[in-house]
Amino acid sequence: MKKRIETLRIAVAETSVIVRSGVVAVLKRLPGIQVRPVEVASPDALENCLHIDTPDILLVNPTFGGWFNVSEFRTDTIHASVKCIALNCNITDTSILQAYDESITLYEDVESLQQKILRVAAPADTDDEDEKNLPLQETEQLSQREKEIVICVVKGMTNKEIADRLFLSIHTVNTHRRNIARKLEIHSAAGLTIYAIVNKLVELSEVKL
Repeated sequence: MKKRIETLRIAVAETSVIVRSGVVAVLKRLPGIQVRPVEVASPDALENCLHIDTPDILLVNPTFGGWFNVSEFRTDTIHASVKCIALNCNITDTSILQAYDESITLYEDVESLQQKILRVAAPADTDDEDEKNLPLQETEQLSQREKEIVICVVKGMTNKEIADRLFLSIHTVNTHRRNIARKLEIHSAAGLTIYAIVNKLVELSEVKL
């Protein structure tokens, strides 16, 4: 049984204020969907948005920030749960759009946009809702090394700093972070912070806010 989609957090990453604001205005009017849109005007603003309140969907112009590399974006475990929709203003090379979950154009009508948003946002079927709703302490156990990496992450360390601290390669750190996200089903730094505090891995005073 599918879960009902309630509120969707959608970040709109586009440098043109006219296009960006126009898309946001349409998103707010979509029938049957409650959208909480966020306007993102620069790569730095996008990074802040992803860490402070990770969106469900990132609607982004492929030319955003010079060029938005969606494949590279997906390698970061923090972004793993974010669906990506290309805001295709003038891209003619369809191979570029294949890396995205969906694409829309500026000529999209409301009904088509609604259907694409719902299709991308639709949660996967599950046969065991109780298992998905277990408290964090009852999820698959982290290894000692994974716990060390969680601690480093919530202290605000970069992957390179974690690798240097734990004498690991950056590739190994990335692998551990993917495993952590899979085991805990947590894909944001804020979620890891809550997990670490609840499970007494760190004190509140150690967390980088």
